[in-house]
Amino acid sequence: MTDSPARTRLAALQRRAPRPGEASFFYLDTRFDNAAVKVLPGEFFVHDDDVLLMTTLGSCIAACLWDRERRVGGMNHFMLPDVGAGGDSASGRYGSYAMELLINELIKRGATRSTLEAKVFGGGAVISGMTHLNVGERNTRFVLDYLATERVAVVSKDVLDVYPRKVCFLPASGKAMVKRLAPASAEAVLREERQRLAAQRAAPAAGTVDLF
Repeated sequence: MTDSPARTRLAALQRRAPRPGEASFFYLDTRFDNAAVKVLPGEFFVHDDDVLLMTTLGSCIAACLWDRERRVGGMNHFMLPDVGAGGDSASGRYGSYAMELLINELIKRGATRSTLEAKVFGGGAVISGMTHLNVGERNTRFVLDYLATERVAVVSKDVLDVYPRKVCFLPASGKAMVKRLAPASAEAVLREERQRLAAQRAAPAAGTVDLF
């Protein structure tokens, strides 16, 4: 009995030696019958095959970049737009470094800025009563300004509002799917948001699926 294409893809992913900051949580997604990688906060992943790049977002942002000529793409997941005084700027948790990591890895794979296009997700105000911190809004403004400065076209986005989101990106075809989650069904996302916001206050220096 031969392995299925999905299991063959998964085995190939599991043999990779991960680079610093690269996602490495690989699994077989039974719903889509495909190999998948979960991109956690502070991580990125780039590939030229249609493995599933998956993440779940609250106020965080996932930028999905795709080169329409080379047909290679990737996703990142960052928590804040930039680092405060005394923090570690060389961390994928922060938008400026996360975008640099993702674009540089795409360029290593043959992509060029002139043929890149972006799909952007997240930035939700998912915790009631915490809107005064505007984390999601700040993240959204940062990534859209960054992409405009880099002259990378944003071809679609699902950002802001109050919803957590589950995102799936196919890096070879550039297709993305996003599912808005009811806050009551996303307890883990909300818990992570509360922890991040509590840390920020303590140390300020530091369901329909839409196809795009």
